[in-house]
Amino acid sequence: MPLFLVLSAAVIMALTFGFRQSFGLYLPPITVELAVGRETFALGMGLMNLVWGLGAPLAGAVADRYGAARVAALGGIFYAGGIAIMSLQGDGSHLIVGGVLIGCGLSGAGLTVVLGAVGRGVAPERRSAALGIASVGGSIGQFVSLPYVHILIEGFGWSDSLLLLALTALLILPLALGLRRGGGAGAEPSQPLGVALREARGHRGFWLLTAGFFVCGFHLAFIGVHLPAYLADHALPASLGATALAVVGFCNIIGTLGCGYLGGRYPKKTVLSWLYLLRSLAIVGFLLVPISELSVLVFAAAMGFLWLGTVPLTSGIVSVIFGPACMSMLFGIVFLSHQVGGFLGAWLAGLFYDSLQSYDIMWALSVALGLLSAVLHMPIQEKPLARPSLAPAHAA
Repeated sequence: MPLFLVLSAAVIMALTFGFRQSFGLYLPPITVELAVGRETFALGMGLMNLVWGLGAPLAGAVADRYGAARVAALGGIFYAGGIAIMSLQGDGSHLIVGGVLIGCGLSGAGLTVVLGAVGRGVAPERRSAALGIASVGGSIGQFVSLPYVHILIEGFGWSDSLLLLALTALLILPLALGLRRGGGAGAEPSQPLGVALREARGHRGFWLLTAGFFVCGFHLAFIGVHLPAYLADHALPASLGATALAVVGFCNIIGTLGCGYLGGRYPKKTVLSWLYLLRSLAIVGFLLVPISELSVLVFAAAMGFLWLGTVPLTSGIVSVIFGPACMSMLFGIVFLSHQVGGFLGAWLAGLFYDSLQSYDIMWALSVALGLLSAVLHMPIQEKPLARPSLAPAHAA
């Protein structure tokens, strides 16, 4: 296994997923100090997810053709710039601009390009494990970033802490050099992009996987952005929000590695179905018991075990069915659905809260969508796509 490639990918994932997952800690102080509604902040975060998803297929196609290193480096510049813009004072419009730029950055330096590089640079028999290790970098980043960001906000205020995060995000630029092992840089892909798109368009399992991944984005954005505010609404300490999301990150380290392992031993679609079912059950349990610090931490741990394990499993299915040649682009299309779900999960929660002063509708939607996703993954045929031989037929 090319260790430098996998470790570079893991650290980039730590920076992108870690800081992104900490943005929910900024919702209470920013909305209070700037006197803007939660919907404004949530719209910025929702657009971040949507732009990320819209840009991921394009960034993936460029990475498949010209190499992931250049795309990730450019993404790092946009990512840091967007975080810096969020640090400004204003009427809230800068939160939307910052969210859009962060989304552009995540298109280039996010998981589709990074995991595509890993998928191309690692042998098939070790690919599932390598994707799991790279993905767990995002969990480690979340676990480390959340207490770090909480300390920065307490010590420097929300604005200066965002500037410090922007400077740290620039580490993506040198780390992007490690992705050069993962493909192309000028070489023609072994399969034309147009052919790969036609194959995916006609494959039923590809669309089922795409629809199921929508739910993952919905869950992650809603809980990641709004859980700290939900806890504050129940008069729980602000530190508990940071602690809960850090617990999600810590348990996700185990969960993502575990899902990567299980995906190498059992059908990935089966593991995904169970994962989404268990998410719904965890949410139901959280809502049924009286809310307390203990119940919050138990819920955070349960969701953490089920958090990013979807990534190596979903990207792994794409690689199994279609091969690694155009994986960044095809996974980027699947990931677009994830980010549409992320946009709606973040924005609708803010919209419903400002209208109803409650997150009840969002919790109910999260349970129903989790059950739907569990069902959608069951019919997927997890086997390589049969392709006609390119060899010329011989006359009889």
